[in-house]
Amino acid sequence: MTATLRIGFCCLLLFVLPASVDAANFAQRPEVQDFIREMHEKHGFASAALTRAFARTKSLPAVIKAIAPPADPSTRSWQSYRARFVEQKRIALGLGFWKTHSSALAKASERYGVPEEIVVAIIGVETIYGKNSGHFGTLAALATLAFDYPEKSSPRATFFRRELEELLLLAREMRRDPLWFTGSYAGALGLPQFLPSSVRRFAIDGDDDGKVDLAGSPADAIASVANFLAFHGWEKDAPVTVAAKVNGEGFARLIAEGILPQRTPAAMAAFGVEANAAPELPAALIDLTSPNRETEYWLGYRNFYVLTRYNRSSFYAMAVNDLAQALKMERGL
Repeated sequence: MTATLRIGFCCLLLFVLPASVDAANFAQRPEVQDFIREMHEKHGFASAALTRAFARTKSLPAVIKAIAPPADPSTRSWQSYRARFVEQKRIALGLGFWKTHSSALAKASERYGVPEEIVVAIIGVETIYGKNSGHFGTLAALATLAFDYPEKSSPRATFFRRELEELLLLAREMRRDPLWFTGSYAGALGLPQFLPSSVRRFAIDGDDDGKVDLAGSPADAIASVANFLAFHGWEKDAPVTVAAKVNGEGFARLIAEGILPQRTPAAMAAFGVEANAAPELPAALIDLTSPNRETEYWLGYRNFYVLTRYNRSSFYAMAVNDLAQALKMERGL
């Protein structure tokens, strides 16, 4: 899933469509009509054209089901998560992708300062190099999440309503029918799985053909991923993570501080954190838990934090980094 972007969700009590929802006709619903009026007043869209688009758009119960949080969040497992992404099939496909698009990767790395293996790993985690970009109609997926999200007043519903607005703006800019777009159940598009807002803000014409095509042009996807990471503060030749050990109970305070780098390894030592040969730069203490397994602890530096801007999950960022290192090792670099 993607731009980039698998987002954390609060546990919700109900993940079914209300009985009153007319799944066959968004256009007749008052909240959608209000949205259409807003798009007309705010951006000058023709109300009749939007009404026709929404009349052709059905609510997707499968989207609500797919985006539901796990019934038991405590079952989350770093080891299981990692195994999904750092495995031989994805590594083999990643090596082929790297070889085929080596020129575009080198160009993007030189321009944005992001290592080639990180860009390759993100595209691998997001879509297995284009093999799993999603088959949901993007307008239908975002409309479902905007108007049928189980807790309509939640920040998530508001977020997807904004992405629906961004999709319509993107369609107009690209001179496409809004129903033309397909992607993930959360509305993410193309090889890098950018949400519409990220497409509009960070997508780059990497192959210099005068257009941006994140689904059909790997060069565009590569440049766009590197541009996204650079914008969010990627530091060239800087560390991503360093393994750590913890003692006592003081380290729990560092975990509670979150993933924003704030303390140097020397400062963390006072809380029972040990990280041999760790660069003396601001970092955060990251815990990766698995049921019935010993928790892994890592120092996450600025570049680790940048990876969580793509998907706000420590599991995601570490999986990208581990896949990147596996790819780099296989390449003999």
